[in-house]
Amino acid sequence: QVKLVESGGGLVQAGDSLRLSCTDSGQTFSGYAMGWFRQAPGKEREFVAAIAWSGGGTYYADYSLKARFTISRDNTKNTVYLQMNSLKPEDTGVYYCAASPVVAGIEEKYDYWGQGTQVTVSS
Repeated sequence: QVKLVESGGGLVQAGDSLRLSCTDSGQTFSGYAMGWFRQAPGKEREFVAAIAWSGGGTYYADYSLKARFTISRDNTKNTVYLQMNSLKPEDTGVYYCAASPVVAGIEEKYDYWGQGTQVTVSS
């Protein structure tokens, strides 16, 4: 079973960078596509990025995120990363990683979720 734990969140200033990590302790990580989602205060959770289990395909919610964020994974460490650069106050929210048998941009395709890590970007 996949058990996901996110880390790396925090309080930063606009323009700073953060790298989120999500590690699977369930030892079945390499068979799953991984995604990052986020939920801003008072808003619904939204898709950010996804990566195929092989690491060969990456997908982003929009060009703005693709220009600033990079999703990657290291299957030898059972870990997926989200490198976030040029952070903006509107990037504030709880960031979740999730595992899916297919690469997808919708929550319903994801079977396993982490507990989330808070990212706060001050202006």
